[in-house]
Amino acid sequence: MRIIRYTNAQSLPQLAAVNEHEAVYNLEQSDFISLVNEARDAGKSILEFVQALVSGKSPVTEKLDQLELLVPIEAPEVWAAGVTYERSREARNYEATGGKMDASTFYDKVYDAVRPEIFFKSTAARTVGPGDYVQLRSDSEWQVPEPELGLVLDSVGTILGYTIGNDMSCRDIEGENPLYLPQAKMWKRSCSIGPAILLEEAVADPYQFQITSTIYRDGEKVVEGTASTGQLKRKLEELVSFLVRDNEVFAGTVLLTGTCIVPPNEFTLANGDRIDIEISGIGTLINPVKSAD
Repeated sequence: MRIIRYTNAQSLPQLAAVNEHEAVYNLEQSDFISLVNEARDAGKSILEFVQALVSGKSPVTEKLDQLELLVPIEAPEVWAAGVTYERSREARNYEATGGKMDASTFYDKVYDAVRPEIFFKSTAARTVGPGDYVQLRSDSEWQVPEPELGLVLDSVGTILGYTIGNDMSCRDIEGENPLYLPQAKMWKRSCSIGPAILLEEAVADPYQFQITSTIYRDGEKVVEGTASTGQLKRKLEELVSFLVRDNEVFAGTVLLTGTCIVPPNEFTLANGDRIDIEISGIGTLINPVKSAD
């Protein structure tokens, strides 16, 4: 069972559930966290509660691909973990050393350290949803998407569901100096999430997600990569445990878990590109790209 938000006939945000047959059922709750809270008040799991809500109801007449989807949750904060895959470590080392892959760097240290890299990525105002555009940073010449599995959390770090995230990154800025990480990662429209939240209870094994990232330019496929969350160096609960440690986490926070798909080193995004990120069971997050000007 997945949860989405879309713009209804009254031009208002509408929460809805999507079953395994792609049928869409409107829900009365205003947002995902309200749905979670009502399920808990009723003494039911989120999945059980949603199944009871849609039982006997008729789905909307529109197909899922006909709806104007919004971010599935207006996450008060989006955080991200870095260097959680071997491929990510390789890419960060390439940036930091100017291509000298035989040199050891701090990225090697954090990859093997007890403490993971976790950084602040976005706020609700900076985050865009399906079909909306992500923006390039004006002072970077080397920018790429980072397709990632996102964890939707409650205020104590319980994983409520899974979504797709695009952690837009400036490889040249981060490679110049690791202290520039906030500038390499965070600017307006530098993060997208969606198109749905797949409920945690509906997932037998979160390390079996298949991720595919495709970039189109002038209608032609120019970059494609695939990965599996089974390649993660760290466990999801481990990442969450460091995020919530001595930290105030707000219900609906999203934690992106790192990327294993990196475009070729000579590639950079350009105005007019389109980024498609698909994760099995969740859907496809599609965002066009626009330059800062």
